[in-house]
Amino acid sequence: MRLCRWSVRGEEAYSALRRTGRPVILLVWHGKIFTVPFFFRKRNIMPLVSPSRDGEFVARLMDGWGYKVIRGSGSHLMKTAWIEMKRELAAGGEVIIVPDGPKGPDRKFKLGAIKLAAETGAALVPWSFRAKRRKNLRSWDRFEMFYPLTRVAAVFGTPFEVPRDLPAEALEEHRRRAEEIMVAFDAEVDRLFETGG
Repeated sequence: MRLCRWSVRGEEAYSALRRTGRPVILLVWHGKIFTVPFFFRKRNIMPLVSPSRDGEFVARLMDGWGYKVIRGSGSHLMKTAWIEMKRELAAGGEVIIVPDGPKGPDRKFKLGAIKLAAETGAALVPWSFRAKRRKNLRSWDRFEMFYPLTRVAAVFGTPFEVPRDLPAEALEEHRRRAEEIMVAFDAEVDRLFETGG
């Protein structure tokens, strides 16, 4: 990671939220989490990490880089993790959620982040990356990695919100909207470097 040439794009709106103490839920597709532990290190952010065996390695790595690691996922009991995330956001903190993880389907937004934003008033901020020289694995999420000495763009999307205390019957509408936002944002990020940009 340190051997690459990094640029950061679209950070202004996200930084403005953080300056005002607004709680933030960062959204990253599972296929784009390769750079997350390195990029967001030493910022005191709370990532939601799967309690799976694969998640154990990620959790130990992130714990050593100054994260407030919380273990849980859509396929495991979430009660304790949910309480901890709500407490963190109520204090004006940040949480990282992988809305299609840990088992997909790829880029299908689950309801958890929408419910959490509705209960806490947190802003939702898409995040992704693109590398000039990269490799996509043949996995369900097309997991993206890259080679040393390449150019990497870390990209923040435009923050968006859901209404506070959203009724249950409106959750699906906002879930679909969030999925559309995230899919369009990631497609835009994936076009970086196509023409040398």
